Amino acid sequence: MRTGSALAHGWELVRAPAIARPLVTEFIRPAMRAVPFAMAKRLGPCRIVLTRGFEASDQTSKWSVTQSSVEISIAAENTDAHDAALELLVCLGQVLWGKLSEAERTAYWRLLEAEIRAGISGEIDEAAVEMKHQVLAGHARSPQRLEQYGLASFAATAAEYVHSLWHDVSVREGPDHLPAPQLRRRLALLARWFPPNPGYKLFAAQPRPGSQKQARRLSASRVK
Repeated sequence: MRTGSALAHGWELVRAPAIARPLVTEFIRPAMRAVPFAMAKRLGPCRIVLTRGFEASDQTSKWSVTQSSVEISIAAENTDAHDAALELLVCLGQVLWGKLSEAERTAYWRLLEAEIRAGISGEIDEAAVEMKHQVLAGHARSPQRLEQYGLASFAATAAEYVHSLWHDVSVREGPDHLPAPQLRRRLALLARWFPPNPGYKLFAAQPRPGSQKQARRLSASRVK
């Protein structure tokens, strides 16, 4: 028997009995509270289901949109709790991509075009990197591949935006990773569209000490 409870924004959470409660209290709830009110309003009512898994063993999530609500299911048994929360944020980003205005989509495409013209091959996550490499390899004339890349890139960006509001994050460096200046531009764009909630702040005034040489700290944190 599944257990239901309320989340931030009036969203509903359904948890399978096998799913550990700390996943909800320590990861899912804090992550959902960090979702900006404006973003939650654009997404509309959401029902989030933490399930044991799907028939396809490699499937980690699925979602659907109806006229009344969004339903997102996350395979959360024997899964790293932080990864499960990020998977949920990516799903929210995928849904949000379909709810952007024409002007917002145009602005995001222009940002991606500027990155490609600058020779930046990296992205935020593996799915977006793979799609971007296909575009850079000469498949840009395919509207379907371009749309797939836009979706993957935006979903990862939206997830990282909320992730950065949720807690401090580190920027990984290397050819497959999006450089910090470009990442900051993306997050700043999302912050203009969906401002952080009261008590949350993006881009702290000064970098936090103790960042490692191989990963720069992206100063984004909740105000204490």
